[in-house]
Amino acid sequence: MKLHIQNNFTAELPADPSEINTPRQVEQACFSYVVPKQPSNPSLIHASAEVANLLGLSEEDTLSADFLNTFSGNTVYPGTKPYALSYAGHQFGNWAGQLGDGRAINLTEVNHANKSYTLQLKGAGPTPYSRTADGFAVLRSSIREYLCAEAMHYLGIPTTRSLSLMLSGDQVLRDVLYNGNPAYEKGAIVCRVAPSFIRFGSFELFSSRKDLVNLKLLADFTIKHHFPQIIEEGIKKYLAFFQEVTNTTLKMIVEWQRVGFVHGVMNTDNMSIHGITIDYGPYGWLEDYNSNWTPNTTDREHKRYRFGNQPEIALWNLYQLANALYPLIEDAKPLEAILDAFSADYEKEYLNMMQNKLGFQIKREHDIVLIQSLTQLLERVETDMTIFFRNLSNVTKADNGSTAFNTIKDAFYNEKDLDETILKNWHDWLENYSIRINEEIRSDSERKNKMNKVNPKYVLRNYMAQLCIDDADKGDFSLLNELFEMLKNPYSEQPNLQKWFAKRPDWARDKVGCSMLSCSS
Repeated sequence: MKLHIQNNFTAELPADPSEINTPRQVEQACFSYVVPKQPSNPSLIHASAEVANLLGLSEEDTLSADFLNTFSGNTVYPGTKPYALSYAGHQFGNWAGQLGDGRAINLTEVNHANKSYTLQLKGAGPTPYSRTADGFAVLRSSIREYLCAEAMHYLGIPTTRSLSLMLSGDQVLRDVLYNGNPAYEKGAIVCRVAPSFIRFGSFELFSSRKDLVNLKLLADFTIKHHFPQIIEEGIKKYLAFFQEVTNTTLKMIVEWQRVGFVHGVMNTDNMSIHGITIDYGPYGWLEDYNSNWTPNTTDREHKRYRFGNQPEIALWNLYQLANALYPLIEDAKPLEAILDAFSADYEKEYLNMMQNKLGFQIKREHDIVLIQSLTQLLERVETDMTIFFRNLSNVTKADNGSTAFNTIKDAFYNEKDLDETILKNWHDWLENYSIRINEEIRSDSERKNKMNKVNPKYVLRNYMAQLCIDDADKGDFSLLNELFEMLKNPYSEQPNLQKWFAKRPDWARDKVGCSMLSCSS
């Protein structure tokens, strides 16, 4: 197994002078060197051949002893020196101060095919940023992270990638719902891959401490290595950087809303400067279309990170990044101009995304009325978002409201909930939809084909992940393999896997891990 190592981050940015691995405040440093804790009996559960290829590794490499030892944290790869990032952040809207990689350890940067990647182990032991935690992760959360990152990639959503999932052979104590009932679970380690793991909170840390020297060092490094398209100098360089981060963050959120993904914990330390989805904790996909739904038990009362609020939270987080970068710019007006444009730009991108979901090639101004009335209708009674939009592609130009209704009615969790008024509203909406698609030049089959490329048939529903976790806990990884392969083709029919194109079963409605999740890992 051969990796082409580069260590730009550790070579060019300041390190913590102390290598004592105890929780503490780390000043004037971007990272701390730390060695993963050796697992007692590591074993490979799964590895992504595609991600391995991105790094210049073969599928055979993933089965080697070197792969097992390197990506379980058992040995340190030659020429590397693992480290944990230092950053701060706002958590649930409140300033939390220094946070950092509490259960993540960056192994190294690698270069392959003129692209750079950072390899990071999640769950490989404590770091100086672990605070009161142990730095480990459990099989339950590791399976969810491993599968979800790859599922998001194949859905076409910017994300970290998953290279490997391993058992550590150790037991880890966790209180799943933070209710005073801890229990031992199997320990596991995921190797995550991204251009970098630099976050909004990386800049917030130095700005909050008025450490302008390191704030500028980090910004210059980030632009040099990750935003080479920025050619401006001085203040304009940092404004261009902020504009790029704003643009990619906006596009990421639009993609989340397209498939009904809810991150669950959009703290500023969980926001990537690359506009990619990172830190898969208490996430979930909408089952029934509910703009107020959040999968995070910690957020149950205020629902700050609910599905419908994700665009507003993204903007709020960008305000915090703007505040952090302000000392490099010292002019609020251009930052405010970028932030002020966010909402209008988002509405434009959202409208375009929804028009694509509905199969509209010709874009009409009044489409927004049809879309707004649809999202209101979807919330009236429990309606499965994924099934509704997928089945809507089967509605034809010749259908009236009644025949179109029969095409989509499987999306309702309980058809008896549809009273006469709601039924009439659905028939009216579908009648209007039929009129609208008759304005399209494309044939029914052409429109269906286009719709099925943006409306997935298969997403990683929480109950599916939980079934996989239950089996894996017994040592059976066949369902994990099945789901991994299925999620690589989420827009394909895959008739042999039709059983997964189904509404959430009743048993999963209130089951821990299916409807309720915590940040516990």
